[in-house]
Amino acid sequence: MGHFSSMFNSLARSFSNKKAQNNSKSYVKEAADEMAREAKKKAMILKSSGCVNADGSNNLASVFSRRGEKGVNQDCAIVWEEFGCQEDMMFCGIFDGHGPWGHFVSKQVRNSMPISLLCNWQETLSQTTLAEPETDQRFAIWKHLYLKTCADVDQELQHHRKIDTFNSGTTALTIVRQGEVIYVANVGDSRAVLATVSEEGSLTAVQLTVDFKPNIPQAIDIVSSTAERPKAAKRLVEQAVRAWNKKRRGIAMDDISAVCLFFHS
Repeated sequence: MGHFSSMFNSLARSFSNKKAQNNSKSYVKEAADEMAREAKKKAMILKSSGCVNADGSNNLASVFSRRGEKGVNQDCAIVWEEFGCQEDMMFCGIFDGHGPWGHFVSKQVRNSMPISLLCNWQETLSQTTLAEPETDQRFAIWKHLYLKTCADVDQELQHHRKIDTFNSGTTALTIVRQGEVIYVANVGDSRAVLATVSEEGSLTAVQLTVDFKPNIPQAIDIVSSTAERPKAAKRLVEQAVRAWNKKRRGIAMDDISAVCLFFHS
C-alpha cells in the first residue's frame, strides 16, 4: 500500500500548480473549485443520468434517477473521475433529500461535499508528517476528513438563507476509491453493495453500509446480466419501480436513483 503518501504529495502539487503558493482557506477553496471546473470541461464529472468512461480508464460509471409520485425529484448523484487530479482516484455520491426543501438540500450537499473534502484534504496534507501511515492510521485520517467535511457542509447549510434545513435534509452516501482501496461514508438509509467474485467464481454481494432493505442478490443479478453496462443503473431502477408497484400498490412511489460503478471493466 505505497499509494497513500504519493497520493497526498501529488495532490499538493495539483493545488500548488493552480496559483502561487498561498495557504489561506479562500485560496484552497478556489483551487478546489478550479479542479471541478476543469474536470467538468473534460467530461470527468457526471451529475445527471448517464455514464462516465474516461479515456484510458478501466472504470465505468452508470447513473440513473427516476422521479417518484410525490412531486419534484429530491435525489441527486455525482461521479467524479480523477478526483483531485489523481488518475487512480474516483469520488461517487448519492443523496436522497427529504422534507419540503429536500431537493435543494440534496443538491447543495452534492455540490459542496467533494469540494469541501478536497479542501480538508489539503489542510490534512499540510499537517501530515507520516511518510506512509499504517492501515489503521490511514482509516483514521479518512474518518477525520469525512467528519470535518460533514460538519463544514452542515454549517454551510445552516447559513444558507434560502434553504430551510430545520425541516428538511438529505441522506449522504459517498465512496472514494483510490487504487484498490475504497472508503465509504454513509449518513441515512441510502445503500452501497459491492459485487465480488467468490472462490467458486460466482458473484457475491458484500454489504458496505448498515441499512439494507433491497434484495441484494437480485440486485447483483440485474446489474451483472445487463448486456450494456451504461444502462445498468437504469435497469436497476426500473426493477425497483416494478417491485414497488407490486409490493406497495396504491402508495405514492418515492424517487429512485442508482449509481453502478464497474472497476477494471
